[in-house]
Amino acid sequence: MKENRGDTVSKHIFDDRKTEAALTELAKNPMITVTTLGKSILGRELPLIRLGKGEHAVLYVGGIRGTEGVISSLLIDFALDYKRQQEKNATVFDYPMRYLVAERSIYLVPMLDPDGISYVINGIGADNPLRERVLRMNGGSEELSAWQANARGVDLCHNFDAGFLENKQREAENGIRGGAPGGYGGEYPESEPETAALCRFLRGDREAIRGVLSLQCGGGAIYCDCDDNLTAKTMSVGRVLSRFTGYQLVRPEQISSIGSLSDWCIRALCRPAFTVKCDLEAQQYAAVYERLRRMLFSFSCIV
Repeated sequence: MKENRGDTVSKHIFDDRKTEAALTELAKNPMITVTTLGKSILGRELPLIRLGKGEHAVLYVGGIRGTEGVISSLLIDFALDYKRQQEKNATVFDYPMRYLVAERSIYLVPMLDPDGISYVINGIGADNPLRERVLRMNGGSEELSAWQANARGVDLCHNFDAGFLENKQREAENGIRGGAPGGYGGEYPESEPETAALCRFLRGDREAIRGVLSLQCGGGAIYCDCDDNLTAKTMSVGRVLSRFTGYQLVRPEQISSIGSLSDWCIRALCRPAFTVKCDLEAQQYAAVYERLRRMLFSFSCIV
């Protein structure tokens, strides 16, 4: 993929119609399965894409916050890239697609927070049943471009059962007492249908899912945020991912992430999991995709 110098991030804001078209196109390939993880608070589907048919599987999750629709676009583009390479029977980064399809599976949840993403892109409509509640959380303003939470003000990044009580203490210190544009982890872990659906899926396939990547916007780093459960295997895989992407591998003592998906996967499922902070704010979209492409194609073979 050649970089298009005019290919800015703003051109890749999440688009429902383009995504529906992409999901329809992906479903035409017999080696790709498009289903749903569940539904959001406002009834939007949470697409679940399976690339390949192998028993050895990994999971990539994006669109966890409302401001991260561009990550959803990136994962959809990866799925389309996978489809093209599979149909050409290509070899990608020394891995024959025939092998990846037969022996590996890559599950994608490209948008865990479709309601929040819609708030950011489209604003809040007059017919939204949560309209008044959301406006109160947002200080009365209809400007929602910085909205990170789901439809009712829960930040899904902090709604997992890993360090949940610690996050409650941090919320209190920051004056967060309830639903908010960001930072509020909910009343209890998995209180939100989006996180509950994801956790049910992971528990159901806990033996098959060998590793998890949580892709988010950020400055370009790979967080290995698993406290004292850090294992030699996790660090080994993390170093490979760091080499593939050029992103710094950040150790637990260097960060303050609490209650994240990666934390929960390592503590509850004993699976290597990483939060990949993609430097989409500073880089052009195509350049970032190219930086991440080897990781996305190779993770299932190294974990």
